[in-house]
Amino acid sequence: MSNITIFSAKKIITMNNYLPEATHVAVRDGKVLGVGSLDQLAGWGDYSLDEQFSEKVLLPGFVEGHCHAMEGGVWNYVYVGYQDRYDPNGKLWKGAANLDAVIERLKQEEAKLQGSDKPLYAWGFDPIYFDAERMSVEHIDQVSTTRPILVLHSNGHLLNVNSVVLSLAGISKDTDVFGVIKNANNEPTGELMEMAAKYMAYKVAGNPFLGGTSEANVRNFAKAATNAGVTTATDLFANFDDATMAAFDAVASDENFPLRILPAMNTLDLPFEQGIAAVQAAQQKSTDKVIYGLCKVMTDGSIQGYTARMRWPGYYDGAANGLWNMPPEQLTQLVIEYHKAGLHLHIHTNGDEATQVMIDAITKANTLFPRTGHRHTLQHCQMADEAQFVQMSEQGICANLFANHIYFWGDQHYGITMGPDRATRMNACATAQRCGVPFAIHSDAPVTPLGPLFTAWCAVNRVTESGKVLGEKEKIDPPTALRAITLGAAYTIKMDHLVGSIEPGKHADFAVLDDDPLQVDPMALKDIHIWGTVVAGKAYPAASKHE
Repeated sequence: MSNITIFSAKKIITMNNYLPEATHVAVRDGKVLGVGSLDQLAGWGDYSLDEQFSEKVLLPGFVEGHCHAMEGGVWNYVYVGYQDRYDPNGKLWKGAANLDAVIERLKQEEAKLQGSDKPLYAWGFDPIYFDAERMSVEHIDQVSTTRPILVLHSNGHLLNVNSVVLSLAGISKDTDVFGVIKNANNEPTGELMEMAAKYMAYKVAGNPFLGGTSEANVRNFAKAATNAGVTTATDLFANFDDATMAAFDAVASDENFPLRILPAMNTLDLPFEQGIAAVQAAQQKSTDKVIYGLCKVMTDGSIQGYTARMRWPGYYDGAANGLWNMPPEQLTQLVIEYHKAGLHLHIHTNGDEATQVMIDAITKANTLFPRTGHRHTLQHCQMADEAQFVQMSEQGICANLFANHIYFWGDQHYGITMGPDRATRMNACATAQRCGVPFAIHSDAPVTPLGPLFTAWCAVNRVTESGKVLGEKEKIDPPTALRAITLGAAYTIKMDHLVGSIEPGKHADFAVLDDDPLQVDPMALKDIHIWGTVVAGKAYPAASKHE
């Protein structure tokens, strides 16, 4: 029996400049052997013809350059987000339309836990949709004053807790920790911003969100990826603890695991020398399915959570500037040390002040220790202006822009956080392209749903949830958006020699679609049905959606 399989398709969009379209692709040993017509590929020798996708459209498997494996684990806990969401098994979870609905959902979950002393964990909360009302300790104490309750915001940068957690963590009016929010009477409100404050709660009540990586959760993450046509994805804030490493070890050599994962080590929790050594040691364990080497740096926080660091004139509604997760001087030294060690940095910058600090840090690092092709990537990079993109181009810095924000929070950025003029430049794909900055676009799942076609739709149409077009001049065309979720994203993670296009020698990883994204109306991009994926030549169907 031949070990060559030739897949036929209605159309294959290769993302190759020299052969952009084809009808057949030959696969051997999990890699692309050739692309073209059946007659052209027959010359490779005996083959078996797989016609299951003859009426489908094949693209390179989508590459999600900024998401988190916690997308596979958060669904173990109650969802209290504003929008409806589908879980990795295709089940629809309805959104909570106001704060009362959030509290009611927490009460329903608390009733299920009666008879146990387990903490109650919830996720997806976002008060920016509820006018000026914030969740307080008094709200959550309506649910329980005896059980620890943690409610993670959708952005991942803020956490609300009840009085039980405050007491266990020793958080009081005398607590002097940056990010512990207090009311007019200097009493903690139960809202905790960014890492230092949140970790006080996690220490006493657990952290199942980032601290709950297990083999089951990683496999669930792969299901979510398959549903979205994703074959390569990052876990862009991974703790390299024993449990997490064991979870990745369990899938690293599994030929039937339908995803390639790149865990990016959280650099903020370890001394520089120790963190560098941990990444270098992990690199020796890389396989085709789990690839180590990325390093994540957290600078500021979330725009809609008011923890992003903004340049003058600051927030449109006059809110105080955001928080640093590490002092800028220390962040700069971190960049220099990891750059010097030859490692690849992916740096969270939401606000334009944070972006400038990190551009300057990379410039200094590359001046002290010159490196070509470092591909350090500013993640989110939402408020960068043209001058900053020019600097990024000069320094060889990539950008991975958070296009989904235009839809999910564009109205709020226009009216509350950034104002009309600056909101139109958010996630400026067209400017990045014009300035020659290599760029990708992303979902940051589970912050927003994992779905590169939806992300492409956001970048192409720039439509907010209310239907407003936010930044007409920053729209990109569908071919450019498709590149950003395939070869462009692959470039930012230094995987473009293996994934991102369908050409000989690369992994035989494909997204299988019902329609051609280059032919449908641009407003229909997000509605294209995804059959599933092919990874290393093996087909994996998506889960069926249901309520």
